[in-house]
Amino acid sequence: MASVGAFDFVARQAQVTALEEQSADPTLWDNPSNAQQVLQRLTRLKAELARWTDVDNRLHMLAEFIEFDDPALADEVAHEYTTLLAEINALETEVLLSGKYDDRDAFLSIKAGMGGTDAQDWAEMLLRTYMRWAEQRGFKCNLVDQSMGDEAGIKSATLEIRGDYAYGLCKAEAGVHRLIRLSPFNSANTRQTSFALIEVLPEVDDAPEVAIKAEDVRVDVFRAGGHGGQGVNTTDSAVRLTYKPGTPEQIVVICQNERSQLQNKETAMRVLRGRLLERELQRQVEERAKLKGEHVKAEFGSQMRTFYLHPYTLVKDHRTDHETSNVQAVLDGALDPFIDAYLRWNVGRM
Repeated sequence: MASVGAFDFVARQAQVTALEEQSADPTLWDNPSNAQQVLQRLTRLKAELARWTDVDNRLHMLAEFIEFDDPALADEVAHEYTTLLAEINALETEVLLSGKYDDRDAFLSIKAGMGGTDAQDWAEMLLRTYMRWAEQRGFKCNLVDQSMGDEAGIKSATLEIRGDYAYGLCKAEAGVHRLIRLSPFNSANTRQTSFALIEVLPEVDDAPEVAIKAEDVRVDVFRAGGHGGQGVNTTDSAVRLTYKPGTPEQIVVICQNERSQLQNKETAMRVLRGRLLERELQRQVEERAKLKGEHVKAEFGSQMRTFYLHPYTLVKDHRTDHETSNVQAVLDGALDPFIDAYLRWNVGRM
């Protein structure tokens, strides 16, 4: 197995061959959702290999131009060097996305935590942040489900984010996000600390770690609702899936964004698969940590990032120590520096 942080060209070629064999299987489209994922992954891997091959060829050409030591080529060489350096930096970030499911699409869930109305407002601010970040990256972003707050903001929301390495990038955001500010929701305008939890799940149909039996899932349908309980659909199109109801393993997934009950059920099943896979991956991480004698802490109060709006402005990631005083830019979707810092920090832990 290739080491973390190294690009294994041969392994990628083997993955392309395997996916090409799957795409040629006449039964592939019996499961349209899985077929689309297979073709998307095949397209991404082919494009990735093409980029590495192109950069390698251009580096050899650049070395030859430098050997010529021709002053007439100096500007062209300098421009090509700058361009290649930017492309290599981008490829380096992708190399850090070496997890088994990092190249998949993602579900990102936001849940308001402690802090009452302020926390629900904070959750809605983060929802806007991630939608803007996805838009800036050219990702497709779909609101799967949203539960409105009692007075303002949201109690929870789930986004489906589709794009190259969406899960590998989004998982840098998983954890507790804390906001410290003067509250706009009380007359005294006192300082308030609010929390929101971000959960990130890979979107998969072919994970061997996940097996869902029909008898383990209860399906309920109901009418989708809007703000203040206002109906947004005249049919029972919203779907609630309850996995192993009444057991300690119970998981509840709700999807009501689509107008079709079938579409909502399919999306909810994808979210459920992602949650089961993420739970299994987390179990594996904890098991490895126990074998190493490490203490695994998964407490809600252990925030991974804090946004300070009072008495000063700062965003600080407590894992990587990356920070910026430009809080508004981060809230407007400028998350890439934090994600890049996390990817590099995470490699050092493996």
